[in-house]
Order: sequence, then C-alpha cells, then structure tokens
Amino acid sequence: MLALAPDALRAAAASDRRRQDGESLGPLDGVPILIKDNIEAIGLPGCAGSRALASSPVLSDAPLVARLRAAGLIVLGATNLSEWANFRSTGSTSGWSAVGGQTSNPFALGHNPSGSSSGSGAAVAAGLAPWAVGTETDGSIVSPAGHCGLVGFKPTVGTVPGAGIVPISPVQDTAGPMTRSVLDAALLYGVLADQTEPATAWQPPELDGVPVAVWRPAGLTAALAEVLDAVEARLAQAGAHVVPARLAAAEEPSGPFADAEFEALVGEFAVALPAYLAERAGSHPRTWPELLAFNRADDVELSQFGDEIFELAARADQSRAGQARQACLAAASRELASVLGECAFAVTVTNGPAAPIRYGQADHEAVSTSSLCAITGAPSLTLPGMLVTGLPVGISLLGRRDHDRELLAWGLAVERLLPVLDYPEL
Repeated sequence: MLALAPDALRAAAASDRRRQDGESLGPLDGVPILIKDNIEAIGLPGCAGSRALASSPVLSDAPLVARLRAAGLIVLGATNLSEWANFRSTGSTSGWSAVGGQTSNPFALGHNPSGSSSGSGAAVAAGLAPWAVGTETDGSIVSPAGHCGLVGFKPTVGTVPGAGIVPISPVQDTAGPMTRSVLDAALLYGVLADQTEPATAWQPPELDGVPVAVWRPAGLTAALAEVLDAVEARLAQAGAHVVPARLAAAEEPSGPFADAEFEALVGEFAVALPAYLAERAGSHPRTWPELLAFNRADDVELSQFGDEIFELAARADQSRAGQARQACLAAASRELASVLGECAFAVTVTNGPAAPIRYGQADHEAVSTSSLCAITGAPSLTLPGMLVTGLPVGISLLGRRDHDRELLAWGLAVERLLPVLDYPEL
C-alpha cells in the first residue's frame, strides 16, 4: 500500500445506511476496492510512485474512479507500483517506487511481484481487498496478476476512460480489473467501462467443439511447457478442438518487434507525460529537463536504478517514433491474427515463476506473451494457473479487439478447468 483513503470508513458507513434504508446504489454498493497510485482520486496521492508528484494535490477523481464511487464501491486506498508505471529505467526492479518502497510477492516475500501494477496484484493476493484496479501499457496488469496468482483483465484500449491516469502512451494505456475470479473481473470491468450487467448474466459457455489456439512461445522452460501441456489436455478433455498456434513470421516479441514498440512508446511518452504534468495542479516538474534535474537532486529517486528512459524521452525523434508505431502495429496485428486464426481465443502462459528481488539489473521476463494484445489494443485475460517451485504461473487468454465480453465468458469456462489456488496466509 502506498496510501490509505481518509474517507473510506465514512463511505462504508454511508453504504451501510443506504442498504438499511433500501436505497442501495446497486449490488456492488459497499464492495471495497484499491486503485493503483497512478490514477487520480481525491484524498490519495496519484503520484505514480514519484517524489516529484508526491506533494501535488489531486483535485478531482479520474472518470473511472467516479464510476466506482457512483456504483457504491469503497475506495480503500492506493497501491504501490513500479515507479512511473515501470517506464523510467531500462534496468528497473518491478514493484519499487521512491514513495512506496519495494512491494513483495505474497507467495514468497523475497521474490518480485512483477510490475507495474505490483501493489494491486500483491494486495489482492494478500487479502487486503477483494478487488483492485491496475493499469497496463504492455503486461502491467496481466504480468503481476500472473505472478501473484490472480485474474487480471486488460480490456480493449478505449473501453475504460483514460483521463486522470499518469500516461505513457495514449495508444496502449488502459486500466483494468485485478481480482481472484473471472466473474469478479467481469463485474468490475462492467463498472469501469459503464457496461454493467447482473452477475446472473455471466454464464460459462460450453467448450465442446470450440476451436482454441494454444501458443507455445519461444523460450519455454520444461516446467512451463508442462504447465501448458496440462492446460491443453484439460481443454481437450472438455471437448475443445485444440489447434497449435503459429506466429506468421516466426518472430517472437522479444526481437525487432519489441524494439519498434519501445521506440514508439518512448516517443509517445515524450509528448504525453509533459502534457499531463502541464495540466496538473501544484508545484512539480513539468518538463523533461525539470524531471531529470529533480531526480538528480533527490536522495532517493536514483538510489536503486537510473532514469535512462527519461533521458531517451527528452531527446525523442517524433518522426522515428511514428514510423516505429506503424511498423509494430502492422506486425502485431499480423501476428495476433495468425495466432488466433479461426479460433475463438488463444491460450498461452503469462509468466514464469517470480524471480528474487534484486537491484541493479532488469527483471524482465524471459517469456512474455502480452505484447500482441498490448500493441493492437486487443483484450487479454490471465487466470491463476499452477504453482511452479511454489510460485504462481498464469495462463493467458488472447482475444480480438472489442470482443471483451466474449473473452471474459471464455475465461469463465477455462477457469473451471484449472486448479483452485491456495493463497498465502500472511
């Protein structure tokens, strides 16, 4: 946790009174929830983990927070995150921010929770709240959900309002649910996207005869291959028609594909963050030179790793960034279409077991499957999979743009096939 909401108890008492008086705001009135601290909410820092924003007050709720409150949800507080949503350093350690310190994985406190929605994932896994909101540009919901044994849903970009969120890229940024069940994720997504439906509307479809692609990314360890083998066998037992997925160009996202995405993101970040800072109230750095100067003058900000991405953004070439965006979007669209083929959805692993927390070197995943949906803006869903060396490995479902409800419904069906995870008692 990075901060607690000062009005949470008053809001909970008001919810109790509404229910007693028969004036409930709906079935979710009174449900406690946490939000990632790069999302603006009155009474909370909304500082993205940076001391540069820690003293600048939040004057209004982000639209998504207003929707939560209108449905009666109780905002308990703000979760820690990888500072600036893990887009400050190429050698960052996920889960660390200068304001919040280091978030640990509840399954093994010396291990990484993944980022950047690390606090949201760890908090729900630790039982601090049933629901949390994370944000993702590429992997920042699904990866910490996978590492912490949760359901994480990265919606189609644009279905959840992005105003009031400290930005990286307007092309890829989105907020989304982090919960312990697919039904909870579906209900929370309905609030965030203003598409609420009763719980009874969510029924798992039958998998019998449904074509499902199984994607085996390069770099799978023997243990992860066994996890995917087990999932594939359970899908087949449920009657699904399992189809091996292939990338069109046999190009994994860890190659030139990722290079183009990174260049595009740096260029978009270079414009989006100063524009956000210019509009935010308070006294804080507003330009790249001011941000860089603040970090160098502060005794905590650069204590664990640097700000190389800030330096790149300060001198970003917008023409090259635009070309990189076009290139990675075209490639990712082609590759996602190839992986899905004619199938209803694709299944793959989300992550490997969490690595130990260590500073001075990047903790990026050797296996990453989030980029295809991140770049194309398509929805992706991770489910609690199985434990490997006592640490959770997530199972990802990949879908098509604007088919969020369908992907969540398939998630209900696949969830029934997976073992129930025992969460740690802390």
